[in-house]
Amino acid sequence: MPMTRSRFLLACLAATAWLGTAPAALAQAQAFPDHSIRLVVPFAPGGATDILGRALATALSHRLGQPVVVDNKPGAGTVLGAGVVAKAPADGYTLLLGANTTYTLNPALRESLPYDPLKSFTPIGLVADMGLLLVTRTDVPASNVKELAALTQSAPDKYSYSSFGVGSSVHFGGEMLKAASGMRMLHVPFNGSAPSLTALMGGQVQVAVDTIVASLPFIKAGKIKAIATLSDQRLPLLPQVPTVAESGYPGFQMGSWFALAAPAGLPAPVARKLEKALAEVMADAALRQQLVDVGLSPRWGDAQAMRARIEQELPQMRAVAARAGIQAE
Repeated sequence: MPMTRSRFLLACLAATAWLGTAPAALAQAQAFPDHSIRLVVPFAPGGATDILGRALATALSHRLGQPVVVDNKPGAGTVLGAGVVAKAPADGYTLLLGANTTYTLNPALRESLPYDPLKSFTPIGLVADMGLLLVTRTDVPASNVKELAALTQSAPDKYSYSSFGVGSSVHFGGEMLKAASGMRMLHVPFNGSAPSLTALMGGQVQVAVDTIVASLPFIKAGKIKAIATLSDQRLPLLPQVPTVAESGYPGFQMGSWFALAAPAGLPAPVARKLEKALAEVMADAALRQQLVDVGLSPRWGDAQAMRARIEQELPQMRAVAARAGIQAE
């Protein structure tokens, strides 16, 4: 189509507008960051996620040349903290260390959230996985997943499993495990890992699904036994414990994972600078070992990998919730 005079004038105006804003955007990116950055961790202080957040904050501070300050905002299964970041200015000075609870489990359960897992955030990158474990009381006469499945099928009213909350990653993991193996167990939710594992050791339940971070001390003390890890790989701190997939259920995988994001609309140069800094931090051997030591598995992926993981997992978790009848409290 030939360019008319009016089309030519419009094109010139658009180019002029772009040239007017480009230097400002470039200057903003070059200056970033020029003051401290807030890293919102939507979990309480002291847990594995908090340790991860503080390790990342320290490492990113060195890379970016400005303090990165952890701001713990627990509540409503990460909804509170994620909502805060979703509404923050898209300038790179407010970041979110979210989990799959934030990006795929909450959206699978709740129609109304103060954020959209894809539209409300600019992905920066994947950070780490945290393995989930199937554990039992020491007197349960099963040493692998198939034996436990057979045991629960033979006495379906006798066995129950605990988790640290309705709609949590371990609740989803337990229901996925039941569907894959045919286990017949009642779900008993608790408000946290400590009461869940205490109930297991005290005999109120016979089985639990929990994180390696919470379970490991009791496994080492001989108070509970690990049957399998729900992860796709064996865990470095428990290399003798097989995966569920290795136990006769190929393709099975469920875990907790963590990823860094910023509010939607983050300028591309700022996003690239943050993504590059995160990649460099996650390549550091000392940081990776620090994460392994607390039960986390470093699993870096770029912004595209993070978005792809959310897009792939969200419909899967919606299907699990529908099949198992999992509903938000």
